[in-house]
Amino acid sequence: MAIIINLDVMLAKRKMSVTELSERVGITMANLSILKNGKAKAIRLSTLDAICKALECQPGDILEYKSDEDTQG
Repeated sequence: MAIIINLDVMLAKRKMSVTELSERVGITMANLSILKNGKAKAIRLSTLDAICKALECQPGDILEYKSDEDTQG
């Protein structure tokens, strides 16, 4: 199972920097970087809610599921 985080895509679509998103959401740059790079093991729904509000998007615009078959070679 692989959950892909498409935060970079939404930031580019909204022409918003990681710094600006960090300030709007109230999350540290380090934690945003972990999330953005797919290293996060979990995300709070309140954080997802704040990100979606700041980026004016739906959770499905940020999160994507790919099965193991899709992610293997």
